[in-house]
Amino acid sequence: MNDRPLTLMAVHAHPDDEATGTGGVLARYAAEGIRTILVTCTDGGCGDGPGGVKPGDPGHDPAAVALMRRQELEASCEVLKVSHLEMLDYADSGMMGWPANDAPGSFWQTPVEEGAARLVELLRRYQPDVVVTYDENGFYGHPDHIQANRITMAALAMTAQTPKVYWTTAPRSMMQRFGEVMREFGADVQEPDPAEAAAMAEIGLPDEEITTWVDTTAFGGQKFDALAAHASQGENIFFLRMGRERFTELMGVETFVRVQDTTGAVVPENDLFAGLR
Repeated sequence: MNDRPLTLMAVHAHPDDEATGTGGVLARYAAEGIRTILVTCTDGGCGDGPGGVKPGDPGHDPAAVALMRRQELEASCEVLKVSHLEMLDYADSGMMGWPANDAPGSFWQTPVEEGAARLVELLRRYQPDVVVTYDENGFYGHPDHIQANRITMAALAMTAQTPKVYWTTAPRSMMQRFGEVMREFGADVQEPDPAEAAAMAEIGLPDEEITTWVDTTAFGGQKFDALAAHASQGENIFFLRMGRERFTELMGVETFVRVQDTTGAVVPENDLFAGLR
């Protein structure tokens, strides 16, 4: 008899990513008695420093920012009732095109095989039934998100395990709604140039291509509080501006594309563990 608990593993790039894309499912499945494992690949050192000081500006100390963000991440995990936090602690690579992309030791510069080998150890230790990470474009082209996808898929290929595997996404209909809400709450949304607008239009997927819609409305408060735990990055976390109730209304469903499955569960599905219980 296998008495190992059902297990969800989410592989994310930075502290706070766990709350934005998967805070609802982490909280929901923890409440259902499922073991939840969060793997955070980078130290978040390219985030804002105290007072909102930006990377590269005088007074920005990546090591101090990383320590602060580690503490915030632990607080977020406490809110979401994450069973185990695993930090790979690669240096944050910053946004695409930043000098940090080329820094020795950055996640973006790490050979995929090296990162995958470390993740293989965690896959063997926890034997997840479900693995969640980003799509091949890191959802919006962030280098560390892209690298998280690469090491996750490579690690899975290096093991004999066959968990259900999902990539986070958003329905295009919701992306349009996000834009409307951002303007409603006074976000400084500049008109993008045509190339940038075309790239933004490719974020997410047409609704009919999304395989999995998980209702996490009951856990909207936890998701909001988990995001709020990352207080140092509040300037960049737009969703905190709208308050808990509106946030839950807008962010109460988390969506995914199923890219690996051996259960034969029918799609569209409303549970990452469909076919496993």
